[in-house]
Amino acid sequence: MQLSQKQTQALDYLEDNITEEVTYGGAAGGGKSILGCYFQIKKRLKYPETRGLIGRESLTTLKETTLISFFKVCKIQGLIANTHFRYFDNPKNYISFPNGSIILLKDMGYYPADPEYDELGSLEITDAFIDEAPQVKVKAKNVLKSRQRHLISHYGLKPKSLYGCNPSKGWLYSEFYKPAKDGILSQDKQFVQAFVDDNPFIDLTYKQSLLKLPQNLKERLLYGNWEYDDDPSVLCDYDAIVDCFTNNHALGGEKAISADLAMQGRDRFVAGSWEGLRCIIDIDKAKATGKSIETDLKDLMLLKGIGRTQTVADSDGLGAYLESYLTGIKEFHGGASAVDKDEYANLKSQCGYELAAKINNREIYIQCTSEQKEIIIEELGVLKADNVNADERKKKIISKDKMKEILGHSPDYLDMLLMRMFFLIKPKRFSGVIRSASEMKTI
Repeated sequence: MQLSQKQTQALDYLEDNITEEVTYGGAAGGGKSILGCYFQIKKRLKYPETRGLIGRESLTTLKETTLISFFKVCKIQGLIANTHFRYFDNPKNYISFPNGSIILLKDMGYYPADPEYDELGSLEITDAFIDEAPQVKVKAKNVLKSRQRHLISHYGLKPKSLYGCNPSKGWLYSEFYKPAKDGILSQDKQFVQAFVDDNPFIDLTYKQSLLKLPQNLKERLLYGNWEYDDDPSVLCDYDAIVDCFTNNHALGGEKAISADLAMQGRDRFVAGSWEGLRCIIDIDKAKATGKSIETDLKDLMLLKGIGRTQTVADSDGLGAYLESYLTGIKEFHGGASAVDKDEYANLKSQCGYELAAKINNREIYIQCTSEQKEIIIEELGVLKADNVNADERKKKIISKDKMKEILGHSPDYLDMLLMRMFFLIKPKRFSGVIRSASEMKTI
């Protein structure tokens, strides 16, 4: 088997006694799928009765792409189907070897019927290769990693995961690329960036096809640029978004609660408690009743010592419902007039721009789970200007419906974070005189 220098480097990490997770790729044509399939075949032949896994966001796509690479590697290795290995298609979807080892082929997509990835959680495997890993949710990756225990101790192995990827903004960026760039990647993780020119075995016409791509795709797939973003409407710098979860210097201060409400069947019920611009995600529920929302918020106010007038809630009319039971809370009307009417189209837009400014200045800290972090990063990425090319118009963010269209779900965490800004921009009353938050900075 002829491997490139970068493939050999990655394989060395996959065979040492330190590394547990390897991210390989960062540009097109680096031989990600070939490496992943070779890694799986080599492990299965060397260690009898072990269980590997090749996963991808879609099982159909896996069979149309990654599986083709698997058969190519088998041919190079002189492995003959039905002699040295057997492939079982639907409904079994696995590959077996005469020594008792198998490779499971798994769909790792997110499905509302299995939000906790229980199907993956029921497995016992030895190691795994996730192809096109950016398409897979971090929760699926974490669940799969937790299942790597089959014959690990028996053979004295380290659990190993390989993630093939092109540049993307998501968990691979925050867990591998950025820490590697900053020199703080933990010892049990490795990042190997491979470019098309690192692969001496690739068809020479492939690079020519990459050169003809639009600039944004060329930056990512040919030049391996993880930082490139050609969308001028994005309000938050991506690195600044990622830093929200490590900004331990963010100042404490005035307490508050912001809550995006949702009853059963309507998005999520998300609430965060704040001290200054330090937020803790305290409540996160897929299903809730009006009574449970009322009880949960009362309990949170009591636990954190936060008053009703320091609590803001919104959810298409649910805020009005809740206000009748929790007298004194603030109901957020995103479509209401902005405090700075001459500059912003509505209140929600002003809060959105204020949130973006705080994030870009590294003033916000968010405490949450790794799964919540992934979704929050994704949602903050759709905080966009609606009229970026019309300077003469008031500033406005894109609609919630447009955000839903981009995300595939409601931006509930974003709405919760955005509503906290209400207390920063609303007029404040001191000694009978009402002043805006910006005016108070000069006092």
